[in-house]
Amino acid sequence: MRAQIADQLEAGRVRYGQFASAPGSGPCGLFIVQGPCGCKLEIIGLLRPRWEHVSVSTLRRCPNWQEMCLVKDLFWDEEECVMQLHPPQSEYVNNSRYCLHLWRPTNQEIPMPPSGFVGIVGIGPSEAATLAAQIRVR
Repeated sequence: MRAQIADQLEAGRVRYGQFASAPGSGPCGLFIVQGPCGCKLEIIGLLRPRWEHVSVSTLRRCPNWQEMCLVKDLFWDEEECVMQLHPPQSEYVNNSRYCLHLWRPTNQEIPMPPSGFVGIVGIGPSEAATLAAQIRVR
């Protein structure tokens, strides 16, 4: 599976222009990839000191959850944790209305809350919907 994902990313590599990169340059450069929801995703991968960073944009809207999950899987292993950040408003930088970012520090693990803080561990969306409906009826 990882080789197929790497091939998909490499096939989308832009080889000419401002963010162009040579074939086989790894996760750095500009990539245009067909997203799972019909939009082409413009992805810029950068390695900075102490940070791995990917920006994801579309032409007409912000990327959605499925699209961000695809990009996460293109650039990182499925068991690696990456994050989107909501910085203090005084530090906002917004060069594009339709761009989101993924980050991973290279020198430390990202602290994560217990899985149970997000939802009920071990059940899927349909079971969760059934439980939510039962709670609403009460």
